[in-house]
Amino acid sequence: MNQENTDNDNWDLVIKPKSSLLEIPWRDIWNYRDLLRMFVKRDIVTVYKQTILGPIWYVLQPIMTTIVYIVVFGNIAGISTDGLPKVLFYLSGVVIWNYFAESFNQTSVTFRDNAGLFGKVYFPRLIMPLSKITSALIKFGIQFGLFLVFYFYFIFVGNETIQPNINILLLPLYILMMAGYGLGFGIIFTSLTSKYKDLNFLIVFGVQLLMYATPVIYPMSSVPEKYRMFLQANPITPIVEGFRYSLLGSGSFGWNSLAYSVGVLVVLMIAGVVIFNRTEKTFIDTV
Repeated sequence: MNQENTDNDNWDLVIKPKSSLLEIPWRDIWNYRDLLRMFVKRDIVTVYKQTILGPIWYVLQPIMTTIVYIVVFGNIAGISTDGLPKVLFYLSGVVIWNYFAESFNQTSVTFRDNAGLFGKVYFPRLIMPLSKITSALIKFGIQFGLFLVFYFYFIFVGNETIQPNINILLLPLYILMMAGYGLGFGIIFTSLTSKYKDLNFLIVFGVQLLMYATPVIYPMSSVPEKYRMFLQANPITPIVEGFRYSLLGSGSFGWNSLAYSVGVLVVLMIAGVVIFNRTEKTFIDTV
């Protein structure tokens, strides 16, 4: 055994440069799982630590958003909900969209908000965006529970417009895909904003515009035929539509559109990992 291997065997952790831009340090991420849990706990506890209502905001935010959508888009604008109870239609869209938006917004500032920490100690940098996705998943779980309260109420009172179907088995896939899109877009933008600061102003505005280009507050059936191709080009559209269709029986579902969304997600994640790994090597010099 040569001297290099002997030296390496005396250490619990040997830090080496990545051999490929596509390399993901799965073993390091697993070894640092306690740190991941700590970051998730920090995100959940500190956000509402000095607030009056605390975690209740997790519930109030989708309720207030849904009420605004019902009044503005449902009553004033008269946008169709395909005959579904308005609270279920809007809340279903709000809950799944919020998960994407929260994941994207939080991961998109990974380098900017943690530059000091990254410059002092080693840990797999992907731990940080993964912690944001996980903490956002907890928030999603609470809000989805709120949706289920209304959902089972309308089923109990015998509302026949609600038609859950076998596609409900795809719910974990839709949630996983939303996490993937939030993570993919997030790590790309955090890599770019470490050098181009003005892109930070685009993120919040861009997420809001993207929501209007996704059938969150309106059904695909209400969109004129000549414009549907643009919405169908949005890879998040099949996720929102499929999520709503599996629970409520209203919306559109197609294996081709789902496969398209999965394909775009794979490309996005590959691009995100490559850009993230490349930026990770030099970002301390640019932030």
